[in-house]
Amino acid sequence: MTASSHKSTTTTIHGIHAVQTALENDAVNILQVWANMQHSHKRLNDIFTLARKAGIKVQAVDAEQLHKLSKTHKHQNIVARYQMPQTLSEADLEDLLVTLQEPALLLVLDGVTDPHNLGACLRTAEAAGVHAVIIPKDKSVGLTPTVRKVASGAAELVPLIQVTNLSRTLESLKAAGVWVMGTSDKASSDVFAQDFTLPMALVMGAEGTGIRRLTEKQCDFLLRLPMAGKISSLNISVATGICLYEAVRQRTA
Repeated sequence: MTASSHKSTTTTIHGIHAVQTALENDAVNILQVWANMQHSHKRLNDIFTLARKAGIKVQAVDAEQLHKLSKTHKHQNIVARYQMPQTLSEADLEDLLVTLQEPALLLVLDGVTDPHNLGACLRTAEAAGVHAVIIPKDKSVGLTPTVRKVASGAAELVPLIQVTNLSRTLESLKAAGVWVMGTSDKASSDVFAQDFTLPMALVMGAEGTGIRRLTEKQCDFLLRLPMAGKISSLNISVATGICLYEAVRQRTA
């Protein structure tokens, strides 16, 4: 993918799964690892082994230092300084579509500002085989340490593409033969009746507000999740999982 105009920044990642996945898949971007050596844990030892193999020194620190480094008490006794991969953009999305050997499966998150929701969506997207997750640069949370922790390693595996103009990006996807399918509680069509074997971009809106008007106008189909109870909507990460696994079911049937 082209990335000549992109910039790299550093951040901290914490949690056993997040640090281990980064070491397994992207060790070249791990700059430093800190750990509380007073805690013996098999998976911590596995991380130390991975770090040694990658030539990364693990520095022993106490719990208080880990709290300060990670800005949380939920670090699981391991923190790493991570050089974030270059941010992907619209140009990288075009490159990705050209190289795909199967119908595209893209996830578009419109206006998701909660890092826990983005992290959960990334984790589900990776499990479902999504080729890329697309988010707008404005009114959307980026790859924060919390997102990476919740994603449990998926943030290092699924391409996350930030676009300046989401509506224009969706228009470009349609021109490339990708069907844009949005979810809305106002839709009359059922998610489970839709053909998800097509090259597709699934658009999910922020909880409470849904997808924005200009985004909705770009959708080829609007779909709803049938709700049997009295609650009118689901958490976005739950709804995303249901929709993506309907695509998985259809594509592996």
